[in-house]
Amino acid sequence: MAAATLSGVPAISFAKAAAARFAPWKGGATPPLVLKDGRGRTHDLAAYRGRVVLVNFWATWCEPCLEEMPSLEDLQDRLKDRPFTLLAVNMEESDARVARFLQSTLLQEDSLVVLFDRFGTVAKEWKARMLPVSFLIGPDGRIRDTVLGAADWSAKQTVSRIERLMPVPSARGSR
Repeated sequence: MAAATLSGVPAISFAKAAAARFAPWKGGATPPLVLKDGRGRTHDLAAYRGRVVLVNFWATWCEPCLEEMPSLEDLQDRLKDRPFTLLAVNMEESDARVARFLQSTLLQEDSLVVLFDRFGTVAKEWKARMLPVSFLIGPDGRIRDTVLGAADWSAKQTVSRIERLMPVPSARGSR
């Protein structure tokens, strides 16, 4: 994929990656994840218990990361009324660089929760050795699967895998 540039920041290509290839997680307990977003709000993975969470590590210089961004946004939009959260963890870049990148793309403002791992500390704890890498976390807070490389997060089989992890709504009022 050849990335175009807008004011020195790569723009997103809308080329489609393959559907996500989920691999079972064998790395033990879920590491902590407590990071700030661009507005200085702290996000703690533990606070998302009861929801399916997709943690995606990325960087603006990573072309495969940029390739999958539109489908991540689509997934977030598709599941916005469900018990699902997407946390896009930017690795080792400044707030200003990421803000310029987000402003130069076709992503909707605030469509993704972007967190900042400025020193790569969280990425090391999560063993994120390549980009992009994503971790699918069940409602119990345990990592279920990893996805190495870019994926089409809007592919039917990918969305189905995520939906199967979602808690079943309780039937209220039925007695």
